[in-house]
Amino acid sequence: MPQWTKAPEGSNWGRFGAEDELGTLNYIGPAERQTAAAEIREGLAFCLTLPLDVPGTVSIHPRRKAPLLQPTYLGDTPYINYPLSNAEAGLQDVLSDDQVLMSLQYSTQWDALAHVGAQFDADGDGQSEAVYYNGFRAGTDVLGGEAAGPHGSYARRLSVARLAESCVQGRGVLVDLLRHFGPGRSIIGLEELQQAISAQNVEVRPGDILMLRTGYAEALLDMQSNPDPARLDQTGAVLDGTDTALHAWLSETRIAAIAADNYAVENPHVAAGSCCYRLPLHNHCLFRLGMPLAELWYLRDLAQALEARGRTAVFLTAPPLRLPGAVGSPVSPVATI
Repeated sequence: MPQWTKAPEGSNWGRFGAEDELGTLNYIGPAERQTAAAEIREGLAFCLTLPLDVPGTVSIHPRRKAPLLQPTYLGDTPYINYPLSNAEAGLQDVLSDDQVLMSLQYSTQWDALAHVGAQFDADGDGQSEAVYYNGFRAGTDVLGGEAAGPHGSYARRLSVARLAESCVQGRGVLVDLLRHFGPGRSIIGLEELQQAISAQNVEVRPGDILMLRTGYAEALLDMQSNPDPARLDQTGAVLDGTDTALHAWLSETRIAAIAADNYAVENPHVAAGSCCYRLPLHNHCLFRLGMPLAELWYLRDLAQALEARGRTAVFLTAPPLRLPGAVGSPVSPVATI
């Protein structure tokens, strides 16, 4: 049975079943992967992740912390350059073994469907409750505090592990907004997005992962030695999350996901007082459609290679960590052409 009696207008709730946790990734099936494989013509592979210690010297999110590497310990003994002869005479092995503490959405990342929900009257009783895609509930399906046990937080449903299990592999299509609109900050609605799509002869098919190059991640990487947060905040195109025509297009095209090289994908500075979401595109995609979003991908090298060949599509493999309970994950996407 569904977790709800009332679904948000224009949503995918129930479309893929009452227990669905994949949302629009359901649009990628065997046929879509076979078609995507045909995009491999030269066997050239491109790494689409930033170094995972970037943003680094530029703070773009006060809650999210950079990776902190440490050795693993046995008792009080750190296992870095550890000679096993300390444990057993005559052994010549030397071991190094480490661990990391980091925010899962610090750098190149996926947002799981449990990342953003909304206050919504899913019970149809006139009272709003905190819910996520497909009606899964805060406090029951997405846990925090004591209810999460030793973890402190734990998504029983809609976690990033579900994305990983789907493999997130298919056809990626690149729209180079940097090439079309330049490096300055511009707000991109459906009309502007379609201009770029048409100018670059991009064919968007159901099940595609839409990749948006804006130049933001490139600027972020380039300014590590000379940080300039104010300039970065005015760098690159961002989608207009308030554009309802864009919302409709994302629904109608049946793309599987959006992966951008910027922070937040959409304009993070919606005017104060705008009703009713700080990140309206996150609401439409994650909450209503079940469409995963990815941020801070590195797309410069791939974009240059595709432009030189007059191409826009790739075979894309981009699974997140299979980490049960997590609401986001680092990712190291690979595009093959």
